[in-house]
Amino acid sequence: MGFFVREIGDTLKGKTFILSGSGNVAQYAAQQVHKQGGKVIALSDSKGVIFDEAGISDKKLSDVLDIKNSRRTSLREYTEQFPDAKWTNFSNQEDKCNPLWQLKCDVALPCATQNELNAAGAMALVDNGVTIVAEGANMPSTPGAIEVLREAKVAFAPGKASNVGGVASGGFEMVQNAQRMAWTAEKVVQELDSIMTRIHAGCVATSKQ
Repeated sequence: MGFFVREIGDTLKGKTFILSGSGNVAQYAAQQVHKQGGKVIALSDSKGVIFDEAGISDKKLSDVLDIKNSRRTSLREYTEQFPDAKWTNFSNQEDKCNPLWQLKCDVALPCATQNELNAAGAMALVDNGVTIVAEGANMPSTPGAIEVLREAKVAFAPGKASNVGGVASGGFEMVQNAQRMAWTAEKVVQELDSIMTRIHAGCVATSKQ
């Protein structure tokens, strides 16, 4: 995402983020947001949304990981540990707007599931001043949502580019298995950075055609 943000002449530092989901993709994305100086204020799961205006810090995120990865329960428990946070139940009705997308933020990262961001959700984000939407899940935005974001000139990173890291990492595992050797974490990051650099350059070139 760093390439994308620099391309539009912006920075993630000081920006507020909302992330859908609380699984592997959302957890890793939240960690990267922290490293870039951003503030995560909301996460979700299949039952609802947690909103923490003070920010879901590294310490609080470790509690989220414990809730989802170890105890495997609802994010609602987050509010028991941090009572200033707010919990909102999630509605599965497709014609309605997920309460997550109604929160005011600078950046939205749909990281949960397909078609989770519909036109109503995109309009709510636009009305609340979102400037960047980057997909972390596979096709999380409906065509209607993408059109709303495009017309509002919101910077949009499609999952086919921004979410390719997971597929690439799977390929790295196949290479390591075939070579009967294990790469260091630094080697994985180096190879992934090279792939993402080429993909970003290709996206920029295509957008200018």
